[in-house]
Amino acid sequence: MKVLIINVVCGIRSTGRICTDLAEALEKAGHEVRIAYGREDVPSRYEKYAIRIGSDTDVRNHGVKARLSDACGFGSRKATEKFIDWVKTYNPDVIHLHNLHGYYINIEVLFDYLRTCKKRIVWTLHDCWAFTGHAAYCDYANCSKWKTGCSQCPNRKEYPASFRDCSNRNWVKKKVILTGIPNLTIITPSEWLASLVRESFLSQYPVAVIPNGVDTSVFKPLAGNAKERLGIGEKKIVLGVAALWEKRKGMDDFLRLVTMLNKDFRIVLVGLSAKQKELLPEGIIGIERTDSAGELAEIYAAADYYVNPTYEDNYPTTNLEAIACGTPVITYDTGGSAESALLYGTKVKKGDIEAIAALINGDGPELKADPASCREAVDYKTMVKRYLDLYKQAES
Repeated sequence: MKVLIINVVCGIRSTGRICTDLAEALEKAGHEVRIAYGREDVPSRYEKYAIRIGSDTDVRNHGVKARLSDACGFGSRKATEKFIDWVKTYNPDVIHLHNLHGYYINIEVLFDYLRTCKKRIVWTLHDCWAFTGHAAYCDYANCSKWKTGCSQCPNRKEYPASFRDCSNRNWVKKKVILTGIPNLTIITPSEWLASLVRESFLSQYPVAVIPNGVDTSVFKPLAGNAKERLGIGEKKIVLGVAALWEKRKGMDDFLRLVTMLNKDFRIVLVGLSAKQKELLPEGIIGIERTDSAGELAEIYAAADYYVNPTYEDNYPTTNLEAIACGTPVITYDTGGSAESALLYGTKVKKGDIEAIAALINGDGPELKADPASCREAVDYKTMVKRYLDLYKQAES
């Protein structure tokens, strides 16, 4: 069986690692797989799978078009046409879509092909962008216009940011472009996102939930020297991890939390920019983004609590990584974040940083399971097995 996976990145960050986890499992099972990606570098071990869509120039031009005309997903036409020519030659049995936003692929060209290609199509949604007129997420703005028709998007200035609001045009176009595709199944990692899909114009498709997973041979309890490297001695660690720290990820909440914790704790934030590190107050240690899973696992394992004060999220991989390393999770009841946190941790009301501080300064959350019993649930092998079962339907 030939499988083609399409995602904005390959082998890096959460969606990119999900794609390469699938690719390695497919290869071990005797299948052929390629990952078509749009931007950034590919780790050397995954280059054998990687097929680049377009170029850096295409991404920049698409990004400019999106910024000026609110047209994310509607640039990169020539690059996508060239890619589709390659797809026809490669002739996969299964096409597995992941994130299509990111200024690298044209959804009109892609779905024109998918409509008539007679392939088995799986589409894993990692956010809400597919069924909105602009935004990747809507709950922070408490917006539900996407159910009937977007307009005057409250998230216009958020990714994918635009000077203009064309959310109604985009919603109408997406509804036409993305519906009526034969043999397409939608997968979401969380029950939360599945429930939104069923209220959107994508509700015509079968929707199944396959939770994401992580490599538990890498993310596991470790006896490393992370505390020594961080220079915090015997202090306890409250950890936060994000690919991009911003308000919706809870950056401001950590700045409040540090003033509430007792002297036994230090906050460690991974994924900060150099400028953000310079502005950190006393009590918070900043680390820039790392794509080294081993280094990240050491930090997770050294932490006493993993705190995820996210205001918009689907099924955060960082929660799974923390649990796999034996670190309990405390998160806001946001999107699908609580679904994973409750495996080994707890949730609090969105925005209730005082409740998080009380838990940490007290005895911590009441844990209903031990971390060892949760490892199978968060192991990517569990996720991969379910995807392979889905792919096999293409062979029957």
